[in-house]
Amino acid sequence: MNDFEQQTLWSAEPSASTRPPLAERMRPRTLEDFIGQKHILGEGRLLRRAIQADRMQSSIFWGPPGCGKTTLASIIANMTGSAFEKLNAVTSGVADVRTVLKAAEERRIRYGKATYLLLDECHRWNKAQSDSILPAIESGLIRFIGSTTENPMVSMTPAIVSRCRVFEFQPLSAQDVLHALRLALKDEERGYGREDIRPEEGALEYIARIAGGDVRTALGALELAVLTTEEETDPETGMRFKPITLFTAQESVQKPMIKLDENLYYDMLSAFCKSLRGSDPDAALLWFSRMLYAGVDPKLIVRRIVVHASEDVGLADPTAMLQAQAAVTALEFVGMPEARIPIAQAIIAVCMAEKSNSVVEALGAAEADARNGNFTAVPVHLRDQSYAIPHSQTPQYKFPHDYPGHFVRQTYLPQGYERRVYYHPTEQGHEAKLKLRHERRYGADKK
Repeated sequence: MNDFEQQTLWSAEPSASTRPPLAERMRPRTLEDFIGQKHILGEGRLLRRAIQADRMQSSIFWGPPGCGKTTLASIIANMTGSAFEKLNAVTSGVADVRTVLKAAEERRIRYGKATYLLLDECHRWNKAQSDSILPAIESGLIRFIGSTTENPMVSMTPAIVSRCRVFEFQPLSAQDVLHALRLALKDEERGYGREDIRPEEGALEYIARIAGGDVRTALGALELAVLTTEEETDPETGMRFKPITLFTAQESVQKPMIKLDENLYYDMLSAFCKSLRGSDPDAALLWFSRMLYAGVDPKLIVRRIVVHASEDVGLADPTAMLQAQAAVTALEFVGMPEARIPIAQAIIAVCMAEKSNSVVEALGAAEADARNGNFTAVPVHLRDQSYAIPHSQTPQYKFPHDYPGHFVRQTYLPQGYERRVYYHPTEQGHEAKLKLRHERRYGADKK
């Protein structure tokens, strides 16, 4: 046996290039080590009790990347007395499922042993793949654990979801991520506890904040910072150490990315619209900025601003529509990124404007009457006079500009609708003036 073979076989310490990534090495092994998700894993919670009692039922773990879904599945695998199988929905098919089910059946018959099946990226399975496992879930042959970053109510077949309990995982807080980073620096077995790593003040905090609740990203950034930093000698002690500066931390962690799936797009757009309606310019600007950062087409955002300028502001402040239309023009004429400034101006204008939904209410009431039928004829005096047959008994149309104030009382509504009122001006902003003018013209008839 040559020296190379001996070194390969008997080396006690793997090299840095062959060691698993820090995030994998630091993966918690017990529930006590698990970080975050107290809303589902806190003391006395159902999921925690089920894991401790080895009575987990088929479940789906749903949440963003790096929040602990796969880690929790690994903890279950370590704690359970049952068998544990793992598949990835991207690379597995019906044949792989059949193999797992066959092995599970043999275990149950020979040893009375249950089988867990962890399926990563479970939303990637199609209906045929999902259907192949349904009988095994129903009979209890396997205890299914699906892990997904997509909303299972939308991305998975209803048959699977209805047979599983869905546990929603939340992004970890910056403090949780910071705790994980500090544990990695202290852990002598799996982390950097045997090395003298000295983070500059604010370096770890920066990584924790930018990681956006993703421990895997944060630990990857710390590992990159450590591996690419040269050792220095402490002039006082003569000891070798690695200084992790704030600049190194900033270079090591990628700027946060927003994984914009369909659900998140509609959620952020909804939050943006509700902020406009709620007169909160700060919130509206934040959602606007996040949507732009995530790559949302600014035309979609500007369309909502135009609609809300009427829907939520309306005639309480007619200038809001002018601001919204100016944003449309700026986007078309100037383009991005400069157009984001006039768009922001329009957002602030709509937020700060007096609010009134009288336009939407009036339109809705009129549309309801239109849908209800009863399409009575257009009054004779309102019809096109170019083809009308004059008749001495029919009322004649009164031309408003021939009367004082350019207004004259006459009926414009069709028969059966004479007393119908759709538009009710409010006391908000400019609309208060319109209300007075409306009452002066029509009196009690239009209240």
